[in-house]
Amino acid sequence: MTALDTDWATTPLRAFIHATDQVAYDNSGGGMVVLGSHQRVPDAQAAEHAYVAEQILDRVLPEWRSAEGTNGEAKGKARWKHLRDWAGRGIAALERETELREKLGDTAPRVSAGDFHPWIWGGAASLWQSAHYREAIEGAIKKLNAEMQNKLRRRDLSESDLFNQAFSEQPPSADRPRLHRMTNDGSATSKSVQRGARTFAEGVFAGIRNPLAHESHDEMSQQEALEYLAALSVLARWVDASTLEAAS
Repeated sequence: MTALDTDWATTPLRAFIHATDQVAYDNSGGGMVVLGSHQRVPDAQAAEHAYVAEQILDRVLPEWRSAEGTNGEAKGKARWKHLRDWAGRGIAALERETELREKLGDTAPRVSAGDFHPWIWGGAASLWQSAHYREAIEGAIKKLNAEMQNKLRRRDLSESDLFNQAFSEQPPSADRPRLHRMTNDGSATSKSVQRGARTFAEGVFAGIRNPLAHESHDEMSQQEALEYLAALSVLARWVDASTLEAAS
């Protein structure tokens, strides 16, 4: 996935703010002076700018949709207030992120969920963007499980059992193919890698999938969900890159 074009992204945000400015007018005539303000462009044109601004904010500050202060069905001057406020924040985030990180002492590398394995982000993206992080993790796990079933051509198993058999250190047998992250040459390294994939997958399902299915449905934090996606992405890359070995 390509990186966000910062220089480009700020332009539509500024255009939206400019389009929804309230500008003064002086309607003098007929012996009566009427002073007031109106939006710079008609609502239909402002809505076009708003749509692009929303897509940018979904990438830059995805929490904007669930933040307090949404306008709902607000009309008139209040219609675009929430989005205008967040567009301003988005411009600051885009233009000054590097400076803020340097000045505030945070120079650690940032991780983008969009750069995770496409199976994982593809399964999580739509729910993630609406701040449903728990459901996004579940969607990513379902996608990973489906891709593993496709690779092994097995529908009789799923999740932990499926991965345990796929990465088993035993030779393949009829209807039980194996996946190998490296050439199965019998070396200690190949055995270690195989065991690592199997136990890591078991940990993912025992430590991430099962609690999601059985614990309360309280929403998790974005940071915790991002770390879970990262673990799932590692497993997805291993599955995707592994070689299938069937019984001869």
